[in-house]
Amino acid sequence: MIRKKYQVDIIIEARMSSSRLPGKTLLEAVGKPMLGLMIERLKDVDNISNIIVATTVNKLDDKIERLAGRENVLCYRGSESDVLGRVLESASTFGTDIIVEITGDNPLSDPVLISNMVDKFLKLSNDIDFLSNDIGCYNDNIPVSFPLGLNVKIFKKSLLEEVARKTNNPVDREHVVNYILKNMEQYKVYNYTANGIYCRPELRFTMDYEEDYILIKKVFEGLYNKNSKFTTSDIIHFLDLNPSIKALNSDCIQNKYAYK
Repeated sequence: MIRKKYQVDIIIEARMSSSRLPGKTLLEAVGKPMLGLMIERLKDVDNISNIIVATTVNKLDDKIERLAGRENVLCYRGSESDVLGRVLESASTFGTDIIVEITGDNPLSDPVLISNMVDKFLKLSNDIDFLSNDIGCYNDNIPVSFPLGLNVKIFKKSLLEEVARKTNNPVDREHVVNYILKNMEQYKVYNYTANGIYCRPELRFTMDYEEDYILIKKVFEGLYNKNSKFTTSDIIHFLDLNPSIKALNSDCIQNKYAYK
């Protein structure tokens, strides 16, 4: 059997504690926890060896570990504050070469988009260090082109090992790729931009506030039972047809953090 050149794994950062929306990863829609629905979608991503849930040693996150077991995906438990360390340890534990980093508050993650981004990274892997579709969330000079909540970051474990040696800044350790995107001149970074139906940066599919949860719950209620593999195009069409639902989280502002 010929081994693939790289082991590509999705690593989901998930925890129960959240200041704005506690327990959000296990809030339910269509009778299932959001993290379970997210994992269900991510199982359709191509060229992935494993899905790894990177949670914390906090007792509250026992529930997340149990969910990962029920979903037959891997789980690693590490530091609550040092998320960079937790992701790196997850990758090292399971033999990951290339990390596809996604946060657990994005239950509407798009498997086709992620598959295309992995494909692009593998094709360019000799020429780039990092590929992402949300660089504009870190750099005000780069426009955001995707809906917030379809965020994907792809990089080699070796890059994260280098970053871990370079910085102990608490902000860098909490926000895994912060150091890379605040020091872009040091790295070969590829900004993956939206086109066609994906180019709707005014939409929020992430889950930080109660209003976000209600919107995402209504999306699942409106689409899942007709087709559990509904697409981003289906989501956008549903929201455009239901402006009152689309407006639910329109006043929610993404939290910005100070970089010291």
